[in-house]
Amino acid sequence: MIAVDNLDALSQTQLRQTVELLMTELRHKSALVDKLTHEMAVLKRLKYAATSEKFCAGLPAEQKSLLEETLESDLAQLSAEIEQLQLDADGQDSKPKPKTQPKREALPAHLPRVEVAHEPDSTVCGCGCQMKRIGQDVAEKLDYEPGVFTVYRHVRGKWACAKCQKIIQTPVDAHIIDKGIPTAGLLAHVLVAKFMDHLPLYRQERIFERAGMLIARSTLAQWVGECGSQLQPLVDALSTELRRHAVLHADETPVAMLKPGNGKTHKAYLWTYCTTSFNETRAVVFNFADSRSGDNVRQFLQLPGPEGWQGKLVTDDFSGYKACFEMGVTEVGCMAHARRKFHELWANHQSPVGHQALKIIGRLYDFEREVQDSDAKERHRIRQRKSRRVAGVLQRWLLSKRREVPDGSATARAIDYSLKRWHALVRYIDDGELPIDNNWVENQIRPIAIGRNNWLFAGSLRAGQRAAAVMSLIHSVRMNGHDPYAYLKDVLERLPTHPASRVEELLPHRWKLSAGSR
Repeated sequence: MIAVDNLDALSQTQLRQTVELLMTELRHKSALVDKLTHEMAVLKRLKYAATSEKFCAGLPAEQKSLLEETLESDLAQLSAEIEQLQLDADGQDSKPKPKTQPKREALPAHLPRVEVAHEPDSTVCGCGCQMKRIGQDVAEKLDYEPGVFTVYRHVRGKWACAKCQKIIQTPVDAHIIDKGIPTAGLLAHVLVAKFMDHLPLYRQERIFERAGMLIARSTLAQWVGECGSQLQPLVDALSTELRRHAVLHADETPVAMLKPGNGKTHKAYLWTYCTTSFNETRAVVFNFADSRSGDNVRQFLQLPGPEGWQGKLVTDDFSGYKACFEMGVTEVGCMAHARRKFHELWANHQSPVGHQALKIIGRLYDFEREVQDSDAKERHRIRQRKSRRVAGVLQRWLLSKRREVPDGSATARAIDYSLKRWHALVRYIDDGELPIDNNWVENQIRPIAIGRNNWLFAGSLRAGQRAAAVMSLIHSVRMNGHDPYAYLKDVLERLPTHPASRVEELLPHRWKLSAGSR
């Protein structure tokens, strides 16, 4: 909410303006809470409705398991968002509302325990008396190393002064799930296993059971949902970081998403944006959408608008990007897509035209391998001296061959693909910061395409967006040569107390392991 320190010092006009601002903010937050509450009601109906009305009725058992964990994660994320909105509206100092929660069973006694003592630095009271220990509070957090569960017992001694009736107790550091049992290490393991190793939660449930601790998939799903909500500001900051760079790759790949109402799947898309291989900042952002509309690209690039991105976008020839090029974005073509057309001619028909085109384009790629490790100035110099001449030869040869082949033939279509996009295809020659093709971003999508076989589908739009957010962090970490588990464990430990104004310090390309991390 808007902070007003001294109402008495405001004029009548200023008071009216302040009230109007507060009312506008209140209406916006109320509308958002209503929207999220409605979404939660819909999800609860899907989960708890009669069997004949359930969203997952009639699905195979494996798909039903995936859908159930998706609903659990969605509900947990919605609860976290609504709770945060209400907390912001009521103020940080307001008294929290009591919650009725089911009694949690004690953690199994056979699991090994590690005690972590939390005691004050000094047990001498302010009045000069030596305080006496009068008791302690114990909170148990469940941790996991692959194949081994460990329980950390946080023992907080209570110290009291007999003279002034004062009691002190050292607080425990805040956790990402404040009153839950999982440590950041266990949460990081679940996220990496699900979104990098492509292990659905029902499989993780079985793995944990073999290790001696049964954790219901519904509980795991709640953890995933709450982590997704807490990590979203990092992904938003990573998206902002991408838009600061003048050259980006973009691509999209289809993903099946369950269609509400009939239990069938339809085609959704995972959009990918990343910096180039020449850029020292290694970052990738995945954006899940339920369509292939170009609106998704324009929304990510904040087009149109005064703060809209105005750089150079390396893409294939999908029409969804075309509107961006009419709003100030510069198109950079993909030579690999042009080469692919001629490879199909050669592989399918042993076409001499295809073979010759592959040889000439191959020379352009030879020069790129030569300058791969050079700086932008050197790349530009060699491209001007070598690549421009070969590109000119290729263009003249394509024009001459086009006059020799009939319209509508496979050869004509392959040649037309390159000639119609010629200026975009050779734009890289005049800019040492530009890549020759879009293969770099396609390599970032490849692990997603492999994991898609294990997903079966995304259970909802929110689930797809949550998966895209976590995968953005995991794969950005991987691109920077860090261990995704170590990164997520450290970030989840630091997030609860990390200032929002310094969230960029936790981005994968800037991250440094904290000194206190185990």
